Amino acid sequence: MTPHDTSPSTPTPPPAPTGSHPHLHRGLKLLGTLFITLSAISPASSVFIIAPGVIGQAGSGAFTAFLVAGVVGIFMAFVYAELGSAYPLSGGEYAIVARTFGRLPGFVVLGLFMVTQLLIIAVIALGVGTYLAVIFPGLHAPTVAAVTTVVATVLAVFDIKLNAWVTGVFLAIEMLALVVVSALGFLNPERSLADLVLHPVAAGQDGTVVAASAGVIGAATAVALFAYNGYGAAVYLGEETQDAHRGIAKTVLWALGITVAAELIPVTAVLMGAPSLPGLFGADNMMEYFITARAGTTLNNVLSLAVALAIFNAVLAIILVTARMIFSTGRDTTWPSPVSRALASIHPRFGSPWIATIGAGLIGAGFCYADERFLLVVTATTIIAIYAALCVATLTGRRNGSTSHAAYRMPWFPVAPVLALLAIGYVAYRNLLDPEVGRPSLLITVGIGIVFAAYYLLVLRRRGAWELRGAADD
Repeated sequence: MTPHDTSPSTPTPPPAPTGSHPHLHRGLKLLGTLFITLSAISPASSVFIIAPGVIGQAGSGAFTAFLVAGVVGIFMAFVYAELGSAYPLSGGEYAIVARTFGRLPGFVVLGLFMVTQLLIIAVIALGVGTYLAVIFPGLHAPTVAAVTTVVATVLAVFDIKLNAWVTGVFLAIEMLALVVVSALGFLNPERSLADLVLHPVAAGQDGTVVAASAGVIGAATAVALFAYNGYGAAVYLGEETQDAHRGIAKTVLWALGITVAAELIPVTAVLMGAPSLPGLFGADNMMEYFITARAGTTLNNVLSLAVALAIFNAVLAIILVTARMIFSTGRDTTWPSPVSRALASIHPRFGSPWIATIGAGLIGAGFCYADERFLLVVTATTIIAIYAALCVATLTGRRNGSTSHAAYRMPWFPVAPVLALLAIGYVAYRNLLDPEVGRPSLLITVGIGIVFAAYYLLVLRRRGAWELRGAADD
């Protein structure tokens, strides 16, 4: 083992940065960081795009699925909050895992996250065309998505404070849309909350409904987990957030709480207020069916435009986050020297990682023309591996002392990471049983991990050039 390796028992703290190392500027307060984090989650996009998939699988049992997923989300939020308060770095998960669990697993996490994020930009952007097509039929979805990504990239190059306010405005619009959806359901209830909890039903054959089993609801919970995902994005803004060691933990916990409320409430409203559950389950577009049945086509068009804006906001926030991770890889000399220097460049006026931002945006725009099933398969399960690595990093960090300086310590340790690992194991098992998407995605996740592990072992460790640099003022 070379001096640059980090074993789980001998963590290497980040070296003291020097003035020559590029660094970001702390221009965000907690509210601005929260705006960007919530925008990366995009509760409206989750309700309009992901929730119908959960309802299609579990029927009215989707309420229980989202509720259980929220509990699991609390466990992972505790994990992110503790690790993020110890290492609020723009490298995010990879920078944390490398410092607590070891450089090799940290570099594998880097590979998984980088591939996933660059593709997820396209996955999210493709939703813009879907909802704009409600108002403007005949749009070419990939081109709309690519243009959306390019526009968001241009905006992301500007000062982070400007982007925080932009995301805040768009976030307010999507939250208003969710309030409207919630009101439509709760003001016109067709069934009670007790019916959803005690007598859940799912779609049967020929437009009928059947009892939703615990297994079906459990499988749908795996999807609901992803609807809440994104609160950990706050960590990537740590080097631009004031009092980050305390602020990032608060942001993660607030983001999770707001997200669960912003998604669970409207999903519950739709399930309680749908005129017909068989009609809802059988609709090509469940949200369109619900809104049109309750308020007509005009409101559906207005809300479709609001969702398109929410998706644009999510693309902007994800590019901001991804660019900071790529910037960190350049600062850590992950790539050949010219590439690393370019990616670590800071714009002299805006203080943003501008080359990393442009690179992330252009790659994301290119993937908008890729096959949608390919994008889904590649990105479906990588987050499982990243979550698992973070849970192990939390346990390891407590044992070897690498997180002893954390400003936030989760309650009831080690309950949260252990229960989260059990939930992650179940999600992985459910994906393994799915031959269409889940199993191929797990195999691709393993393949990505092997490729990046090989790059670390054969290139970086041999040359001893992977520096783990942190913020200049930490």
